[in-house]
Amino acid sequence: MGLPPKLLGTDEYEVLHTRTHAKAMVLPAAALVLVGAGVGAGAALVPGEWRPAGQLGIALLGLLLALWWTVLPLLRWRTTTYTLTNRRLVTRSGIVSKTSKDLPLSRVNDVSSQRSLSDRLLGCGTLNVQTASEAGVIALVDVPEVEHVHQTMTQLLFGADDESRPAHA
Repeated sequence: MGLPPKLLGTDEYEVLHTRTHAKAMVLPAAALVLVGAGVGAGAALVPGEWRPAGQLGIALLGLLLALWWTVLPLLRWRTTTYTLTNRRLVTRSGIVSKTSKDLPLSRVNDVSSQRSLSDRLLGCGTLNVQTASEAGVIALVDVPEVEHVHQTMTQLLFGADDESRPAHA
């Protein structure tokens, strides 16, 4: 699900909508497995005189760690999105407090992408958007199919035939 229609301007339409690559969830998934193993081992090693209170304490500690190391990163990942419309680039993030940044395409000077070896293997990369403002370069990290996003944004900026844009005010 992209931007709600009420957030789109007149004659504005969504071209592309994505979130950061799922590789962001690898460490939280590993943490969940380790927490589960730790809770199981810890509950089994609790001395008999401390049962069941000790086991309950370990389970509660495991639950807190799972929330902190797994659920929060999942919610951050699910709520961080990149949306490209025919007029602007919109980044949105936040679980409770939402942050939305709009970058009009008319202020973009250049778009480039970077892909490390692991990014190429996973099909993602970093999209660098150079702006005409003080912000300089905005880096969107772990963008899935970054080459496609780069090409789409370049076509919106410079036209399908890569002619230079007319100067803007």
